[in-house]
Amino acid sequence: MDLQLKDKVVVISGAAGHRGSIGEVMMRAIAAEGAIPAIVDRNARGFEYVKELQAEGIDAEFFQTDVTDPEQIASAADRIKAKYGRIDAVINNVGVNDGAGLEASYDDFMNSLKLNVVSYWCLVKECLPMLKAAKGNVLNIGSKVGYTGQGNTSGYAAAKGGVMALTREWAVDFVKWGGRSNCIIIAESYTPAYETWIKSLPNGEEKLKSIVEKIPLENRMTTPQEIANQALFLISDLATHTTGQHVFCDGGYVHLDRSLLTQEK
Repeated sequence: MDLQLKDKVVVISGAAGHRGSIGEVMMRAIAAEGAIPAIVDRNARGFEYVKELQAEGIDAEFFQTDVTDPEQIASAADRIKAKYGRIDAVINNVGVNDGAGLEASYDDFMNSLKLNVVSYWCLVKECLPMLKAAKGNVLNIGSKVGYTGQGNTSGYAAAKGGVMALTREWAVDFVKWGGRSNCIIIAESYTPAYETWIKSLPNGEEKLKSIVEKIPLENRMTTPQEIANQALFLISDLATHTTGQHVFCDGGYVHLDRSLLTQEK
């Protein structure tokens, strides 16, 4: 199916993570559809990824940026405008479940908000004139933690709740000029960061098994590629009347009846 993304400029934050991370997989999926990924991330790994894409004849660019710094975000948006002259979609993908709970410091809590939600607002604000000109759209990457809580991660939970609220707030704002705003809610996805966490636990394999057993559909985690597929559809012209939505890509983890988890003996 042609998603009609060819030559569209897609700004994506947090796409210079480790190979196999959600952002990195989305970035490559964007490129595979013929769109142009404009990567906004602080990790210099982004230069390597863009070099690989360019070697394949794919137009892509990396704009090294600390997204907790509003001035750097503004500079990145200016450089994207100078390079491409347009922005068709923004994917806010930055996120770290940093464990800034009630016992954390005020600064830790505020830093969590700056990374996990304030950066979203800053990036959209700076890209807004170009989004308006293109009648583009925004896709935020959220987390089930904003719905369910998790414990000992007040900053991340508050931020992801804010991301969901901003998604609908922006959908209202964008109606005036024909733009859209949506959010993908992720539950459990086995990324490199997730693997690192599991390996850090003394009972990691048992913990992983207990998590996977609680995912109703096929008792497995959502893959980064499945999340990327959902993202591409939502930013595409095939979803032109979808806005203000929280789309769960989670194998039924959040909403389905827990009785589904009863194992037949």
